[in-house]
Amino acid sequence: MSPSREVKLFGTEEPVSEMPTLRAGALEASLDAGNLRYVKVGGQEAIRAIAFLARDRNWGTYNPEISNLRTEQGDDRFTVTYDAVCHDDSQSFRYAARIEGRADGSLSFAAEGEALSNFVTNRTGFVVLHPLSGVVGAPLAVEHTDGRVERSKFPELIDPACPFLDIRGLTHEIGQGLEVVCRMEGDTFEMEDHRNWTDASYKTYVRPLALPWPYALKAGEKLSQRVTLRIEGAMPAPARGGAKGEAVVVNVGAPAAHAIPRLGLAVPAESTDTAITHAGLIKQAGPSFLVCHFDPRDGDGAPNVRSFAELGKATGTELVLEAVLPCVDADGKPTDDAEIMRRDMAAIAAAVSGDGARFSRVAVSPACDLKSTLPGSVFPKAPGWAELMAAARAAFPGVPVGGGMFSYFTELNRKRPPAELLDFICHTGLPIVHAGDDVSMTETLEATPSIFASVRAFGGGKPYWIFPTAISMRANPYGAGPAPNPKNIRQAMNAVDPRERGLIGAAWYQGYLARAAAAGVEAVTLAAVSGPSSIAYAKQPYAQPWFDDQNAPVYPHYHVIAGHTALNGSLLAATSSNARAVQALAVAEDGGCTLRLCNLTGDEQVVQLDGVSKSGKALVLDEMTFEAACSDPGWRDSAPRVEVSAKALTLKPYAVAEIRFG
Repeated sequence: MSPSREVKLFGTEEPVSEMPTLRAGALEASLDAGNLRYVKVGGQEAIRAIAFLARDRNWGTYNPEISNLRTEQGDDRFTVTYDAVCHDDSQSFRYAARIEGRADGSLSFAAEGEALSNFVTNRTGFVVLHPLSGVVGAPLAVEHTDGRVERSKFPELIDPACPFLDIRGLTHEIGQGLEVVCRMEGDTFEMEDHRNWTDASYKTYVRPLALPWPYALKAGEKLSQRVTLRIEGAMPAPARGGAKGEAVVVNVGAPAAHAIPRLGLAVPAESTDTAITHAGLIKQAGPSFLVCHFDPRDGDGAPNVRSFAELGKATGTELVLEAVLPCVDADGKPTDDAEIMRRDMAAIAAAVSGDGARFSRVAVSPACDLKSTLPGSVFPKAPGWAELMAAARAAFPGVPVGGGMFSYFTELNRKRPPAELLDFICHTGLPIVHAGDDVSMTETLEATPSIFASVRAFGGGKPYWIFPTAISMRANPYGAGPAPNPKNIRQAMNAVDPRERGLIGAAWYQGYLARAAAAGVEAVTLAAVSGPSSIAYAKQPYAQPWFDDQNAPVYPHYHVIAGHTALNGSLLAATSSNARAVQALAVAEDGGCTLRLCNLTGDEQVVQLDGVSKSGKALVLDEMTFEAACSDPGWRDSAPRVEVSAKALTLKPYAVAEIRFG
């Protein structure tokens, strides 16, 4: 039985939401699940998104159920109205929305809402996203609620706190002599640097975080909010259609100043036994190292370490320890007591030393740092960095010891370690913190250069390691836990995300590697040896369409991992004229060049190559080769390569291609 196209691309039969384009003269926007994306003027992106949303007490975002959707489209105006309900088994909130756009560039998005029950939420209302391209570090005028106007700039390096508070309006330039004035009404708004969570935007949102949360909207309580846009300057002509057909130009240039990033896999302690049964597949994928997660709070102990050792021996792979120290007092509260910290460290060292595991490097973190602490809040008690690093070096003599955060860059940016105390610095990543749709997930790669640059700015030149990063959420720093996903859908903070099994997941992993290579990151830990982000198939308590029927041994991203680890040469500079759509990683090897490309969109992309031979031999992972690739771990070696022209290479949606020249 062949998989459906939806399963090939996304790992789920859940249909892809359509995003129709609304137009009024030179103003255009995409309508996505009742919200606006890519608001453009004359083809120039002005606003990344305007969305009315509701989040639960764990910061999970509800997928609204929309009814009575009506769209009116004319040459000089458009209007959209609909009703929506956000709910779960315990609570419900409804709202009516109205969107109006005009050819003069004005736009209004209004929402009238009511709690149908007591509705506990961390945020319900509008968010406005400003894009990154042409905006990072650019001038910004901030109108405050008292009418005062502040002249400033969008942050260049990622701001760990809220750069602007008490906001009523924002004005910025978009080129062509135009300014966009965005005004937000119905509550007080503030801005956070959304890049902290790998979102490709600056986010202005309703209700200041200094107010208590979660908070409750009482049954029958109503709210009314509106966001408006105004264009100042002469309106340009409407953008030409057909931009999707324009070729993406990928240029391969001179040798880079840094090496190809080492690539490792995560080892979840709770499913190491499953990984051992796949040791042959893992060895064949060729990871440089395995990051073994060890948390005594979860009952991890000597048996887990024995499993780590067995997995390392069976795969011949270097082991890295990711150790969580409980650091709690007799009442179970976080403590900075150095004696308790040393006791916890000694217990982990004893478990490790007695069972044959040898770790090439160790990273440690107090357990309290796995949860988020908001800017302005008091961090929970924890050992100081100097004491922590000294205890780790004493427990693991002669081994490089690192630190940072086992949660996301957000938490690292808010609690930056003294770089001089570390042998290396680390943090993890996730592309579905705030939104679960395909566009938002692939957009996150736009924010990674800012993350890498920000860590370099405070990292003191220490080696930079990305710790376990995947599409599925392994732990939730912002709530009780990741979102359960029994319906196999796209949603934020999924504990099990179906796209791990689809081509879109493989493309995202390849895109992340390309971005990390361009930034000179030393080592990257992606996906896992077992569990929801595993590169190898295993029967799970959740459904895995097609894989469960066919017992196909590997997922598509297996070949992304194997392809990267097989690279053996010098990194070359590689740029894309449309980095949002196509990412590239190039290596000089065997007297020629190997180029790895990925299409990060749901459309075919025509790619033109510069700086390489006229033709090459390509191996393409796409919907045409999905079954063969997932059915054969050795597919990269056995599949025939096809000759392609550097002038016109077409990549199908979410395809990954490896091309050898010379």
